[in-house]
Amino acid sequence: MFVFAIAIAFKLFNIQFVQGEKYRDLAEQRTIKNVIIPANRGNVYASDGSLLATSIPKYDIRLDAITPTNKIFEKYITPLCDSLSKYTGKSSSYYQKDIRKARANKNRYYLIARNINYTDYTRLRNFPLLNLGAFKGGLIVEQTTKREHPMGGIAQRTIGYERIDEDNNVTRAGIDGAFGVKYLRGTDGHRWKQKIGHGQWKPITDFNEVEPKDGYDVYTTIDVNIQDIAHHALLEQLEKYKADHGCVIVMETKTGEIRAISNLGRNSDGYYYERLNYAIGESHEPGSTFKLMALTAALEDKVIDTSDVVDTKNGILTFYGKPVRDSKHGGYGKISIAKAFEVSSNTGIVAAIDKAYKNQPSKFVERLYSMNLNNDLDLPLIGEPKPIIPDPRIKNGRWSGIALQWMAYGYGVSFTPLQTLTFYNAIANDGEMVKPQFLREVREFDKTIVPFKKEVINPQICSKETILKVKQLLKEVVEKPHGTGHKLYSPNFSMAGKTGTCQKDYAQKDKLSYISSFAGFFPAENPKYSCIVVIHEPDKSVGYYGADVSGPVFKKIAQKIFTDTPITDEVKSLQFKNTIVDNDFKTYYDVAQTYKTIMPDVTGMPTMDALALLENMGLNVKIGGVGIVKSQSIEKGIKVKRNQTVFLEI
Repeated sequence: MFVFAIAIAFKLFNIQFVQGEKYRDLAEQRTIKNVIIPANRGNVYASDGSLLATSIPKYDIRLDAITPTNKIFEKYITPLCDSLSKYTGKSSSYYQKDIRKARANKNRYYLIARNINYTDYTRLRNFPLLNLGAFKGGLIVEQTTKREHPMGGIAQRTIGYERIDEDNNVTRAGIDGAFGVKYLRGTDGHRWKQKIGHGQWKPITDFNEVEPKDGYDVYTTIDVNIQDIAHHALLEQLEKYKADHGCVIVMETKTGEIRAISNLGRNSDGYYYERLNYAIGESHEPGSTFKLMALTAALEDKVIDTSDVVDTKNGILTFYGKPVRDSKHGGYGKISIAKAFEVSSNTGIVAAIDKAYKNQPSKFVERLYSMNLNNDLDLPLIGEPKPIIPDPRIKNGRWSGIALQWMAYGYGVSFTPLQTLTFYNAIANDGEMVKPQFLREVREFDKTIVPFKKEVINPQICSKETILKVKQLLKEVVEKPHGTGHKLYSPNFSMAGKTGTCQKDYAQKDKLSYISSFAGFFPAENPKYSCIVVIHEPDKSVGYYGADVSGPVFKKIAQKIFTDTPITDEVKSLQFKNTIVDNDFKTYYDVAQTYKTIMPDVTGMPTMDALALLENMGLNVKIGGVGIVKSQSIEKGIKVKRNQTVFLEI
């Protein structure tokens, strides 16, 4: 027993003095921890200052039922329960029983209110007992932040988010995700907490040791009015054609600023919501909208002209046993390349490109490259795929004997809607290709931290001559009675564009579906906006052609932008001299300078000039009618006093 006692004493000495520091640190680590206080993320605003995303602080109010002394507890428990009863609607006796039970059970983390806003937080903090603070009253306040979108589901995918799961995997989508780390996130604070049992942690103090620093605010290029127009126009058409999903982008021509971007997909219940950012992340074969790229390349290489005649045969051309068909049975016969584009003749465009480039396909591909069609847009938003263009010089399995012909009418190549729109916007912008912009500036309160300016991808993708030709073709697609977009024509405003109807999953006939699109700009003469509409898998029994499915969305957006947000041209002030006006002013000025207390002669002066002159002298003026002063009640040269009344006959 003596030896055993000596061993215990030795072990106690060893733990206390030899290993004491180690165990004290371990105990502190297990009972005290430094908890991160997330900073409020900066707000995301529309171009006009409308709030798109914001961090709302939320609060949990708890009570350490052991901290108050018996005297303080008994004094304030009834008033506290009465106040809580008024706040929640539960009876005061319910809270009396519950809080007394918590004190008896030594509950140091009793929940009073969860996830409340700042107004309710300040109200509860002033309740009896809680207003004594952490050390006397046992008040425990825990703050979290919640990201909210005041605009609801509109543009939610583009506005985006940043989420971190329990395994610290981060998902960043849209603007909020792209600019979160750099601008929006801010700097976290921290607060010490002590473990109080049952896996619960209580703040040691009622303040933060290091206060979090809020993130910067970002101002986007989104226009809430145009966004609302685009969203509802797309939604209406998706529902009408029972389509799987679709997207719309509206871009300002000169700057590349994205004014609206909507992405709607259908869920299992048939409702549409912002599922994925199709406009930026979904690459697909563009179909006939690519005919603009093919024709621009050939015109720039001067291997064709719009007046050249092509033979569409009977509406079918065959290459290596693979047919190219026109939507019109029997074809269009012999027509100009311009008309082939306007009626969207597959055989006409393919025949022209095949004739021009069949012996030098790399020249065609090289021209596409020179117009930056092979490059992605280097967007800050995550998920943009690189365009796909088959190249005979690259051995990757994409090039074949029919690759050139299929490319001519938009098959075998792949672009996202935004990549396609960027090219159309360059045509509208007289050849200058600008990078799509999502942000205008980063601010801290009213101070601009980072401004975002226009970025030019290519100052001139092709010659002015080519630009003028293809712009006219796009205009005639809508204006000419035979144009595929003529259904969209309106005499009230002009627009230009190209329809697209592309087969999807054509390798499996039982799964064959369509992608309907329309890309263009408006007004046609002086483009202010460019726009693309892409709708996937419309119900074939209802319709699937681009002019029927996507075109009306484009037209509705253009019409409403004209109606709700009229486009105006600034007119510089004109330097115009009017001798009569100049003489009248000189007369008025001379009289005003000469007569201060002496009644002037105002007969013959315009009524408003006489009124201004006499009232500046302090006189009360009575007049009747409008026009020129005929007579005055006080004659010229008489000394007058302030507030004296004078009658003018007009």
